[in-house]
Amino acid sequence: MRHCVHRVDDATPASRDRAVDALRACAILGVVLGHWLVTALVAGDGGLHTTSPLQHMPRLAPISWLFQTLAVFFLVGGHVATRSLAGARTRGETYGCWLRTRLARLLRPVAALLCLWSVAATALLLTGAPLATVEALLKLALSPLWFLLVLTGLTAATPLLTRLNPLWPLAVVLHVDLLRFGLHIGPSWLGWLNVAAGWLVPYTLGAAWTRGELDSSRAALVLFLGGTAATAVLVGFAGYPASMVGVPGTTISNLDPPTLAAVTFGLAQCGLALLLCDRLRRAMARPLLRAAAALVNLSAMTIYLWHQTAMMATTATGLLAGRLPGLHTSPDSLGWVAYRLAWLPVFGVVLALCRTAFRHHEQGPRRPRNRRSPVVRRHLPPAKSTRNA
Repeated sequence: MRHCVHRVDDATPASRDRAVDALRACAILGVVLGHWLVTALVAGDGGLHTTSPLQHMPRLAPISWLFQTLAVFFLVGGHVATRSLAGARTRGETYGCWLRTRLARLLRPVAALLCLWSVAATALLLTGAPLATVEALLKLALSPLWFLLVLTGLTAATPLLTRLNPLWPLAVVLHVDLLRFGLHIGPSWLGWLNVAAGWLVPYTLGAAWTRGELDSSRAALVLFLGGTAATAVLVGFAGYPASMVGVPGTTISNLDPPTLAAVTFGLAQCGLALLLCDRLRRAMARPLLRAAAALVNLSAMTIYLWHQTAMMATTATGLLAGRLPGLHTSPDSLGWVAYRLAWLPVFGVVLALCRTAFRHHEQGPRRPRNRRSPVVRRHLPPAKSTRNA
């Protein structure tokens, strides 16, 4: 572990903002843990079907407040992309070259996921698995792709978004929800405008962070308190769900598509993230935390894309031993929650195996080692690099 820490430190430019790495790692791990806690595959007579403990125990909705961290990821994504674009322009790179570099690492891991699940779905159908079970598994396995589609679109539009005020997409979300829930008019597809507008808000906040407009603690505090107050009012008095993730069987989901409550909740998260940056930089002075954050960042897309597969692989393998509590049973009691917490380390081990098997799709082929490089590199100046690019 000590050797790993030193290797990470040697490969990291001194100018890199480690607080940004910590925020991105926390956002990814929050999404992973959230999905593992609020998603259940229940074994029944017709095969496996998807449900959620939030459907049976609505009082557990605060769990979604802790682990629905997508707004923080879009905040970091906007911040890093706009800073990277500015660095590319300084170096004289074209927009096309910059975009290919940005998207390659996002999209390469997707091909491996699609190939594996195409083979797996075909094999399941040929061996007589119920169609409902195959549909449930595919929906869970491929559900992370919506996030990549949105992030890809926002990344491609970054040159147009570097100066966009976050209030504009926020106003779009407000008017769409007013038409949907307040006046009950408009076509059914109107809500899907919020998929772009809703995530534009934290993304453009990240661009404002790059411009230095959010450096003061006052700006971060306004985002945190304002977003918290607005979310409380919307949930308490405007009829929005308390859960910040989708719950099967409910008529309104805060994420499918994003609602005004989800966006204001994201504003509060972004404000809290900015308030914690100084503390995170101090925490990242510890070598072990630096290495952990770096390892998560190096495989962020692999972890995100394969975490549902890791959970499903564990669930399917566990069926060989019968219906196991917290894995195949209905999530309708606190006992199920206790058992599910005990399963989390198993999910983590399987996800680590998936990361080992598929991380090269994200990181690219390993460079051949030079036996003399440890001696020579100590006397070489650090390579120029855009911070957190």
